[in-house]
Amino acid sequence: MPHHQESRILPYTADQMYAVVADIERYPEFLPWCSRLRVKNRESTGGIDIVTAEMVVSFKAFRERYTSRVTLDPIKRTIEAVHIEGPFKQLDSIWRFVPLEKGCEVNFSIDFAFRSALLSSVANVAFGFVAARMTESFITRAETLYGAHIA
Repeated sequence: MPHHQESRILPYTADQMYAVVADIERYPEFLPWCSRLRVKNRESTGGIDIVTAEMVVSFKAFRERYTSRVTLDPIKRTIEAVHIEGPFKQLDSIWRFVPLEKGCEVNFSIDFAFRSALLSSVANVAFGFVAARMTESFITRAETLYGAHIA
């Protein structure tokens, strides 16, 4: 099963980067391959939001819809997404945002597996590129919202 993990030191605060990744309704505006996103449900318990969201991913001839449960914890500065319906056997990701003196450390990890062997073989080739491009898209979004090199 493909796994991608990366850590970046960025000149934005942990709260700023958390806000960028937590703003899932805006993903179609800046996240490549996310052609549509719909929040189906949102619950809040003890400061933690649990969102059920349906995303349509389009990449060349590939177009799939899937639903995830996203847990947003602003106190711990973590965002976890777990696949609950769609073409994946597994799709789990976690973001962690660690405050630093001048900016923050962003840790991102994702694991996925398709139900279809054909989709798996195609996706395995592009997985590293797609995951890295996704991270870059969030950084670019932070630059758009907060300007370059602000901490």
